[in-house]
Amino acid sequence: MKEIVVISGKGGTGKTSLTAALASAAVKKYRVVFADCDVDASDLHLLFNPDVKETHDFYSSHVARIDQKKCISYGTGTVCKDLCRFEAISYSDAAGMVIDETSCEGCGVCVRFCPAHGIEFPDRYCGQWFVSDTRFGPLVHAALDIGAENSGKLVTTVRTAAKKIAQSGPDGSGPESDYLIVDGSPGTGCPVIASITGCDAVVVVTEPTLSGLHDLERVASLARHFSVPVHVCVNKFDINAEQTRSIIEWCSRNSIPVLGTIPWDRSVTAAQIQGLSIQEYAQKHGAASVADAVNTIWENLCQLTQ
Repeated sequence: MKEIVVISGKGGTGKTSLTAALASAAVKKYRVVFADCDVDASDLHLLFNPDVKETHDFYSSHVARIDQKKCISYGTGTVCKDLCRFEAISYSDAAGMVIDETSCEGCGVCVRFCPAHGIEFPDRYCGQWFVSDTRFGPLVHAALDIGAENSGKLVTTVRTAAKKIAQSGPDGSGPESDYLIVDGSPGTGCPVIASITGCDAVVVVTEPTLSGLHDLERVASLARHFSVPVHVCVNKFDINAEQTRSIIEWCSRNSIPVLGTIPWDRSVTAAQIQGLSIQEYAQKHGAASVADAVNTIWENLCQLTQ
């Protein structure tokens, strides 16, 4: 089984659209499992229209909560309030000592030093992750709560579950899949590192702009730091031919394969509105140039990852 992770230097480059398009190309010949590891802005499900089979709560870190029955403070000279560096603890005559869970970083200082042992420290609920059936194959995806942290840990949870399905099937008795295709997180932070470590190849989706090249350099450097082979796709290449040439030349100098280029086309947006991959849309309405470009990218990727 080969694990392919599609990433980008920033959001909005067409990463998720390409992932859905690769799904259409891949399932014609291979058994494939999919994972949406862009948990901070998960939207692959909008194109896959999943039928959710399993729902799991995701807990990470902790949050402090005051037991008002045990609290002996009246708002002045309080140990917990004085020690909290995040100003998450406040006092009012009506509510007593209160912890703002959004501001609480879960450091546990207030729990440790409360003289009345009146602060609870439960696991923090951060969202949910799902195992679903789709028209392309099994999909593992997640929904991180607004303002919730530890997205890197949730990415690892999603990847681990998807790998398990890819290796032995949804019920544990099926054959191993040929590919695990992951819609990774954008940028270079913890969620990206959690998305790409140990995978067989990354596909970096970039745009023909100065910032696009800069972002490509950063994310390619990150992937190479973890010894992950890098491949590049230039989306909307025809909006700036000169910058596209600069990106291709940079890739050549750094021995990074360019899988292909995708032209700008309004049909991509139309396909998204209908919840379709570009290949599915092209079969009904045209847009063969974009569909053919993606098919070529998939064929090149298969050859380079054999």
